[in-house]
Amino acid sequence: MKKNLLAFIFLASTLQSVIGQNSRINTNNSIGWYNFFGTFKISEKFGIHTEYQWRRNEMITEWQQSLLRVGVNYNLNSRVQFRAGYGWIETYPYGEIPLNGMGRDFTEHRIFEMVQLNHKEGIVDLSHRFMLEQRFVGRYSSIDQTTEDEFPLLNRIRYMIRVQVPLKGNEIKDKTPYVAFYDEIFIGFGKNVNMNIFDQNRIGILLGYRFNKNIRIEGGYLNQTVQLGRQIEGKNVFQNNNGFILNTNLNFDLSKSNK
Repeated sequence: MKKNLLAFIFLASTLQSVIGQNSRINTNNSIGWYNFFGTFKISEKFGIHTEYQWRRNEMITEWQQSLLRVGVNYNLNSRVQFRAGYGWIETYPYGEIPLNGMGRDFTEHRIFEMVQLNHKEGIVDLSHRFMLEQRFVGRYSSIDQTTEDEFPLLNRIRYMIRVQVPLKGNEIKDKTPYVAFYDEIFIGFGKNVNMNIFDQNRIGILLGYRFNKNIRIEGGYLNQTVQLGRQIEGKNVFQNNNGFILNTNLNFDLSKSNK
């Protein structure tokens, strides 16, 4: 397990290093992400997933992105979960070089499919999340347009590994603090992919606390490396976003109340 984890981290860092050898422009932003995740079990196998992510620039004072996502879970067993759903995202013109070439906000409608694999090695909880996204990203065909009039399809695949370790005892249960690490890489593909086949990478280091089976809160450091989908003067453009992330996780079993 340790060898596989080290190999993945080495691969991700090597990929970014290789990309970094090209001529590129780097910008830096200070971000703060404040997130809510709610899971509601409605039967033995099925559940509803909800989340809202309030993503801010300059830690909290300016908009970076607003993300609302809902989905349906199917739990094959305790180790394998499937999810499919929809996301509505608003991205704003933050930072020195905005994501949109016209410096405007834009809407994205996203359909996604996901599988998550969970397993335990000693006191370590591991999860591997694979996600496929069909992204209809708003675009302005000309400077005269006041709203997005085109929504080309962009495809993206994501992989995240997450490791959690309790800070007391041998498992994360009620009234247990824990530490978590995750790394997620995003790769674009398909006929509409732009300059960002490597789309972005995220690294998080979190300190968490499980109050009970229903409530878990965690916060810590977030690094987000984003490649823009266009070049400036023939150079690739990268955002290096560093800051704080706070997650509130709620988990309720509604199937018992139905009975």
